[in-house]
Amino acid sequence: MKKRWIAAGVAVLLAVAGGLAYAYPSVAATTCPRCYGLREVGDGVYGERHLTAAQREQLTTLAAAARERVGDFYGGRESDPRLVTCFTDRCYRRIGGGGERGIAVLDRAVMLSPRGLDVVIASHELAHVELHARLDGEVPQWFDEGLAVVVSQDQRYLGEHCRASLDGPLPETLSAWLSAASADEQVYARAACRVDGWLDANGGPPAVLDLVDRLDHGEPFPAALR
Repeated sequence: MKKRWIAAGVAVLLAVAGGLAYAYPSVAATTCPRCYGLREVGDGVYGERHLTAAQREQLTTLAAAARERVGDFYGGRESDPRLVTCFTDRCYRRIGGGGERGIAVLDRAVMLSPRGLDVVIASHELAHVELHARLDGEVPQWFDEGLAVVVSQDQRYLGEHCRASLDGPLPETLSAWLSAASADEQVYARAACRVDGWLDANGGPPAVLDLVDRLDHGEPFPAALR
């Protein structure tokens, strides 16, 4: 009877794991990259099997540079998410990716598509994870996205883009952000420039650490930033 119960328990666990992999392949793939045919090519960095030596070096160099960029901004890192990467669209679709360049998964891993294998995209997604690792509460989605643009030094949305008017509300929820970004990608510029201006006026990166500390102690997100 005991063996029968054990067998039944194993069957349930397998069914749950199978359901998870079917419904949320990105969660399953970042939890067990090897289960999806990926291999570790560096410290916490996974890529397809049979990569060339040059491709493996590209990934490890990319990961190191992106981690350093985030660490430089924050004065160190409290997060260490796994990087799961694909050089082909077929690989990225298999692990649950879509049309994005990269995405953070449950704040414990980052997936990079063939279009996201560069320092800017990698550090953008790592910046999301780092902020969430430090923050017990929440910030508006536009602040989260704008800060990630600043940390990653994404010049597509900084510099001359900040000369335009930054007035007007920005999307505060994830669903509202996704809707706005799909209609006009330059919403990233508006968010990033607002964050960048706030940083310039408040002492740079330490202002983020101070904000996180205040939010973690129960203060509301500053009304002046909304």
